[in-house]
Amino acid sequence: MIVSFRAIGVVLLFASFVSAADTKPAAKAVKKIECPAPDAAALQRWQDMRFGMFIHWGPVSLTGREIGWSRGTQTPIEEYDNLYKRFNPTKFDADRWVAVAKAAGMKYIILTTKHHDGFCLWDTKQTDFNIMKSPFGRDVVNELAEACKRQGIAFGTYHSVCDWHHPDFPRTSPGGRVRRKTSDIESYRRYLRAQVT
Repeated sequence: MIVSFRAIGVVLLFASFVSAADTKPAAKAVKKIECPAPDAAALQRWQDMRFGMFIHWGPVSLTGREIGWSRGTQTPIEEYDNLYKRFNPTKFDADRWVAVAKAAGMKYIILTTKHHDGFCLWDTKQTDFNIMKSPFGRDVVNELAEACKRQGIAFGTYHSVCDWHHPDFPRTSPGGRVRRKTSDIESYRRYLRAQVT
């Protein structure tokens, strides 16, 4: 069973991005986006499952620091953005991860497919900043989704709307507090839509 948490996450992250925006007037008007209403039945299924695993994982694990937020603070941006070139988790075993979660009584797994740092854990054609360009070169999202399906545990994804790595996103690190001198939110929206559709 695949649980659709993406729409809920996108709505919540977009809302937090909008609320964090500067109060200064923008140079040009931004087109209003209609967000879908949350799926009440999906939310209820998630609440009924009660216990699950939320996985934040990626190249930054090489440093032992927090995903996304350490970019430009604890880890210099240039270093952070190149960690994926050394990321090779050869002991990753999706079936084992799921078996451990299931044995602990968990009913679902949520994987952060892309956090604010912009690194993608699947085979996306939209950017080279992804797991397929790392020494590991395997689609972690697909492997974990298939392992969940085989073992009868729900699988969902968390995909950040923010992307401090992408040059068209208006904010960057540290912590999304830095406004880029130039950005193109419409171009970024096309990029984001292509990633999630």
